[in-house]
Amino acid sequence: MAFTSTDKCLSCGGSSLFPILDLGKQPLANSYAYPGSGTGEQCYPLGLVGCTECSLVQLTGTVAPEVLFDYYPYFSSYSTTMVEAMDALSERVVRDLSLSGDSFIVEIASNDGYLLRSYQKRGIPVLGIEPARNVAEAALRAGVPTLVAYFGRDTAHQVVSRQGRADVVHANNVMAHVPDINGFTQGMAMLLKEDGTAYVECPYLGDLISEVAFDTVYHEHVLYYSLTSFDALVRRHGLAVTDIERLPRHGGSLRYTVRHQGAPVAAAVGELLAEEARLGINSPAYYQGFAERVESVKRELLDLLSALRADGARFAAYGAAAKGTVLLNHVGIDTRTVGMVYDRNPHKQGRVMPGVGIPIADPAELVHDMPTHVLLLTWNLKDEIWEQQRKYRELGGRFILPLPVPVVL
Repeated sequence: MAFTSTDKCLSCGGSSLFPILDLGKQPLANSYAYPGSGTGEQCYPLGLVGCTECSLVQLTGTVAPEVLFDYYPYFSSYSTTMVEAMDALSERVVRDLSLSGDSFIVEIASNDGYLLRSYQKRGIPVLGIEPARNVAEAALRAGVPTLVAYFGRDTAHQVVSRQGRADVVHANNVMAHVPDINGFTQGMAMLLKEDGTAYVECPYLGDLISEVAFDTVYHEHVLYYSLTSFDALVRRHGLAVTDIERLPRHGGSLRYTVRHQGAPVAAAVGELLAEEARLGINSPAYYQGFAERVESVKRELLDLLSALRADGARFAAYGAAAKGTVLLNHVGIDTRTVGMVYDRNPHKQGRVMPGVGIPIADPAELVHDMPTHVLLLTWNLKDEIWEQQRKYRELGGRFILPLPVPVVL
């Protein structure tokens, strides 16, 4: 079966789950098809529930990983912001941990090798682990050693037996995607040297709720972490969060520094754990009103578009991202309102947005088409896109930021 409903917490196994949000049935957010392909689109239930026992928030059901990830259209290298951020991170890690040519770095869900290439240029041996064959092939063409596999205990054992344990493990925006999260975390503990360090990035649940970022809820994102739930997960497998760093990426993320238990823990960890306890992040009361706020954003965005169209506006959108699929489908925006979505990724150009059929084109066409307003679907990359589309703005084009409150920039 492609879809499996869940009635227990995927982390602690608890059965005390409470409802948070129901987005109805949605297409898979990255299922970009060619126009007129006639393949039809499968839609699956999409909603959130919370666990009162360990504080984890998760989807109401999961889609089989091979349906989501065997072929994957997202290539990290097309985001200048992401590439620059990862280069700065690798420089810092090499310096802080005194890494050398004798060190070994593994990235889980390494995509097209965008991070590992920055370690290679500093002379550090690397290995990527990536389940999407098409993306892994791009990494291999770029000279990044990459194992095509889903990560878990078996994959960790395979790597350790062939190449030894890792000084550094990176896991950027992958631990939200994994239904067998205990197998993944146990594999990470097996892979990491006793004095090794893992850096794990995940969207932060607290920011999702406060910023009404419902468009980051899609079938690939099975799990939504607070520090409380993440720390409980890794401790179950002999690891501990020893430091945290707040990041603006993806609407608000946490970078967890993870080591084997017994390593010193920074004060920031205890402070955020105490803050989450004060907020009651494991309680249904914390999420009360969130679903109503989502519907309020939907109404406000539709009202804004309607008012602008009454004044003669013509609309396009920017960023054929998964979050864009969710927003367009839930709000009900299709080709009757938006004529085109522009995106730098050539693997998406010429296809259409899932569920709504809006065609995807090269951003170079934007200044030729000159819609009056562009709905910024990739609002998390606002500053990057703002600079890239300077000419469009100089010619009078305006951007619409949909969240947390719809506004014309």
